[in-house]
Amino acid sequence: AHANGFQYAWMDACCIDRTNNAALNEAINSMFRWYAEATVCYVYLRDVLTLDDPHIVMSAFRRSVWFTRSWTLQELIAPREVVFLTSKWQVLGTKASLAGLIEEITGIPAQILLNETPLETVSVARRMSWASTRRAALVEDETYSLLGLFGVSMPIAYGEGRHAFLRLQQQILTSTSE
Repeated sequence: AHANGFQYAWMDACCIDRTNNAALNEAINSMFRWYAEATVCYVYLRDVLTLDDPHIVMSAFRRSVWFTRSWTLQELIAPREVVFLTSKWQVLGTKASLAGLIEEITGIPAQILLNETPLETVSVARRMSWASTRRAALVEDETYSLLGLFGVSMPIAYGEGRHAFLRLQQQILTSTSE
């Protein structure tokens, strides 16, 4: 980021204070917007070791765990510019240059990835399908990572398990019936 002229960088793994409930609520409910407002999002793929052609069927890029994590869905969709990096910090490509391949891997249309089609025009069921194979360490995070994808906010309550998903569905129903 510094080499590209940026003075500031934000890393969600380090910058969210999970011990402060108010800060945690604000961060999780704002994260999609923060990614959308970012100038660029750098995606460090720790399991992609070399600059192999990502289009090869069994490439490390295609098999990267990053495409299975729940939180990374918003990191992929929200920002206008995404740069993918190998574990050695080599540039693999951008969201724009790899959009067709990413659509193949994730099922998310390139028009959504490239912000050519508004996210809200895609059905709730289709947006849910993009998240259906993604997982998180905490069951609640599978739900909380979807808030921005549906444009809803809700209180964060770790310990509620699958009930979080029911609350998300209620929020989506409320926001789509208005």
